[in-house]
Amino acid sequence: QNMLINTDGPSGRGELSSYSSRARQKLESLLNKNMRIRMTDGRTLVGLFLCTDRDCNVILGSAQEFLKSSDSFSQGEPRVLGLAMIPGHHVVSIEVESDSLVGTQGFGSSH
Repeated sequence: QNMLINTDGPSGRGELSSYSSRARQKLESLLNKNMRIRMTDGRTLVGLFLCTDRDCNVILGSAQEFLKSSDSFSQGEPRVLGLAMIPGHHVVSIEVESDSLVGTQGFGSSH
């Protein structure tokens, strides 16, 4: 199972500081973890989560790009990008590889 990052804010203003603190801790715990980011144009980038900002822009290290395939069973050869910045408004979903998270499997593993 993969963990999805929810970008919705807190439900009430009274929760803002504790929510903000928990959200920051959660993001910090994801640093240097493998992520799969699906984008609005159908491409998928996989790489190490290095950085984000308040606009949800994401920096991935050692990134690889996978093009949307007409054949759902084949992803094709990835294109190596290296360091990549994904604008937040192009992010459709983010999955975190969970090999290093307790009790779950990663998205790219063959366990």
